[in-house]
This record gives sequence, C-alpha cells and structure tokens, in this order.
Amino acid sequence: MAATKFLALLLQGLILFSAKVHEKLDEATWKRMEEHDKEMNQEMTHLMEEMDRRSRPQWNLVPMVLQQMAQEQSNMTQRAVLFAAIAGVLVLLFWLCLRIRKRHCEEDSVHRMYEISDISTDEEDEEEKDVGDRIFARRIQWPVQKMISRSQVVKELMDDLVQVLRLRLSNTFLPKLQPAIGVGSSFEGWSPYEVNDVIYHLLVPLKPPIGHKFCLQPLGSRWQRPARDSRIRVELECSCERQNRLCLLHHSRRQGRRIRKAPKILDILCTHSYLDVEKVADWFKDLVKKSWKEVPQAHHYKMKVLPYSHNSCLLQLKSASRSTFILEILFGVQQGDSDIFLSSPPEADTNTESTVWTMSYLVAEGKFFSHIAKQVPCGSYHLKCLHLCTSVLEGTDISPYIIKTVVMHLLNTKPVSGWCKRDCIMRLADITRYLHCCLEQKKLNFFFYGNTEMPREIILPPAFQTYEPHNLLQHLVQNPAAHTEALRQFEEIQDKLMTRLYQGVLNSRRASTAMQ
Repeated sequence: MAATKFLALLLQGLILFSAKVHEKLDEATWKRMEEHDKEMNQEMTHLMEEMDRRSRPQWNLVPMVLQQMAQEQSNMTQRAVLFAAIAGVLVLLFWLCLRIRKRHCEEDSVHRMYEISDISTDEEDEEEKDVGDRIFARRIQWPVQKMISRSQVVKELMDDLVQVLRLRLSNTFLPKLQPAIGVGSSFEGWSPYEVNDVIYHLLVPLKPPIGHKFCLQPLGSRWQRPARDSRIRVELECSCERQNRLCLLHHSRRQGRRIRKAPKILDILCTHSYLDVEKVADWFKDLVKKSWKEVPQAHHYKMKVLPYSHNSCLLQLKSASRSTFILEILFGVQQGDSDIFLSSPPEADTNTESTVWTMSYLVAEGKFFSHIAKQVPCGSYHLKCLHLCTSVLEGTDISPYIIKTVVMHLLNTKPVSGWCKRDCIMRLADITRYLHCCLEQKKLNFFFYGNTEMPREIILPPAFQTYEPHNLLQHLVQNPAAHTEALRQFEEIQDKLMTRLYQGVLNSRRASTAMQ
C-alpha cells in the first residue's frame, strides 16, 4: 500500500511537471508524449491488477504458513514494480529534458559554460529524483569495469613481449623499442562496442639506434599549421663519445667487417633513407613470430599474427578458457618530449605512401582521461555515459570520436563532481545537448589546438597554443545536404538512446521478477 501511494505521488509530480512545460513543446512532441503516457498507464494498470490478484487472501484454500509466504512474495513484487516504475518515469523525464533544452540552445556559442536548470521545485521532488537516479544508474548494464580489467592483462603481456624483443635486438643497429603505451578507448575505459568485440590498441615508440638520428620532415604547404603528415629521415651521427670507441660513422677498417654484418636500420627498414611504416610492421611481425615462445605467458595463450594490416601488427590471442583478445600494435616516433607522436597512418588511407607518418594524439588523450579519473567521484560515470552515447551511433555518419571530443570539452569546462551516480541522467542530457548545438552551428573545435584550459599533466608542443581551433565539423559547412542529414541522424541517435535506456529498465524488471 505504501509503495502504491509513493508511486501515485511520483506520477502526480510528473504530470504537474509535464503541464508546466506543455507550452514549451510543439504539438507533435506533445502528441508523442500523450501516446507514451497512455502506454505507461495501461502497463501500470496491468501491473497493479496483478499485484492485487497476488496479494488477495485465500483463506479457504491456503494454510496460514502458505498465506504468509504469499504475502512476502507480494511485498517483493510491489518493491520490484516500484523500482521499475521509478526508472521508467526517469526515462520520460530524461526525454522531456532533452526536448526542452534543445529548444533553448544558445545561438552565440556552443563552447561557453551553461547551467542546467533544476527539474525539481521542492525538497520532496529533489529527494524522489535522487532516489530514482540511483536506482536507474545501478540497473543499467555498463561493461566498463570488465574492459579495464582485460586492458591490464593485455598491457602486462605486451610489456613482457617488448622486453623479450629488446633483448633480441640489443646487438643490432635496429630501432630501440620502448615500453608499449595503451591507447584508444579500450585503455581509456570505454568503448562503443561490447567487451568481446573490443580491439586493444598499443603504441610502441621507436628510438633511433646508436649512431643514428631521426629527422622529421613535415609535408604540405608551409601555411598549413600544423602539418598532419611527415616523413622521418634516418641519418648517421657521431656517437664516439657515448660509446667510448669509434662509432658507425667513423669506424675503423678492423671494425668494418663486423659492422657490415650487423643488421642496420637503413638497409632493412628504410626506403630512400626514410623510415618505411610497412617495412617496420613486417619486421615487427617477424620478430613476434620468432620470439613468442620466450614470452612468460606463451604457455597460457595461443598466438596468431593476422594478415589484415599493412601499417600495424594485429595479434590474436586465445587463452585455454577460449577467451580471445585482438591486439593492434602501432608504431610511433615521439615529437621532442611531448605527448604527440608520428604514428602509423590509418588503414583507410590507402593512397598514402609507406614513408609517410601521421600525427597522433592518442597518448595525449589517454593522459587526459587518466587526469580526469583522479578527480571524478567513484564509479567512472563519465566513461559510462561516453560508452552509452557511442553505442547507438551505428548506421550514422557521426563518429565515436565526435562524441568523445564533446565529452572531453564538457569534462574540461564543467565541475567534475557532477559526473556521479545521482546526476547520471543530467550528464547524458548535457552530452546530447552539446552535440545538437554543435551540429546546428556546424562547429566543434578540436580539443588540443588553442585550448587554454589544458591540464598541466599533458605536454604539448608550444606552438599548439597559438594554432587556430580546427573545426571537426568543417565538412558540414561545405556541404548543406550533409548538414541536413546530420541533424536528421541526431534525432535518430536520440531515439535510439531513449530506446536503449528504456530497454535496460525492462530487462532489469524481468531479471527482478525471475529472481522471485
């Protein structure tokens, strides 16, 4: 009875709230809300009749002990229905919040700070919202923790592999392999995919061997800042003082025979003195095949080098329990002491020459998420929101990187204390609102150029501060048809997100019923 009364009060508050915002919504939106409300009322009526039927006493048929057990089961059913109903109401509130905020999007700039108006108007409403948000956040499935755990296993295995390869290369004039860096969404703690479909990306930095140096040669016009692509020229340099003996450049005749036999980077990994990314990838794959048995975990995993990539090394690892990991190993050359690397270009760039390396921000992005992880409340709800928003992008032209950039801007400009369980729905509304404003104005600034709020932990080339912000949505400015389609796809994404949230509530209710 108490549960029913509480639910009735909560629904009454929702109706009052709906009445207040009715004048702010168009006729079509209000019609959809009325249809949705009618469906919820029918379902709730059915649930209440079922509760009443189960709780009706059966004095003539059931002994006293069985009657007590039936009453306990009825109480449990009422609690499950209450939790599911609260979560369903919250989904509707979230939908209303999106619609209202879409109508009030700032037209002057999508990047300034904005305040979220409170939904609740008194202490009682605020308490009900807090309880409901916590139930909702707890009952939606998030794969974040499992993904982080598997990433740690992959990183430890990769560290051992690199250590074995470094010993094998110790007496050669080939690149010095540095410890692998976990990059991309799988190591940041989120992914647009399910855990079993995740590819774990790792960047292996390359240092020049003794007696050599890497010289970066940017490509493109001198007015293009910064250059997206570069070549890496390999040159000999004097290292006599460091080696305490004649170096490769000044070797004696006695040393010449030994040096000529030693594998050298210019002969094996270069094309016309430029480091060749495809040759580096093939060389690394061959090293892994020859050295895998020396890795301590080799008896736990069956390793296979996949042939699907020319610019990277794809490894498939199968454990004894038939768990499968896919690792993509990229290669990079660091720009000075910064967190920016020249790395293997994407496989999609099929027309790019194999001596061209592309600027990568993956390491800097990973450091940003590590910095945020130290400040947000426990639970990593910023990553959970990011996963949920990117998981509904399939079939659209809006990439996960666009959503990731939106979230990075929000994390860098709004108090991180708001990314918690009780405000989970509000943060999802923030992300969709920001994205919609960006799509309407056809502008989303790249995170690392001209950003004066960059955390000190992230080391960028000094020139990055002076670069003009790069618009990730520039293609919408140049193509009006693509802009119209992007706005249509946003509505589709928003509907998918609502369906995903509501489906999570229904699954939770079924699970609760099955447990009883």
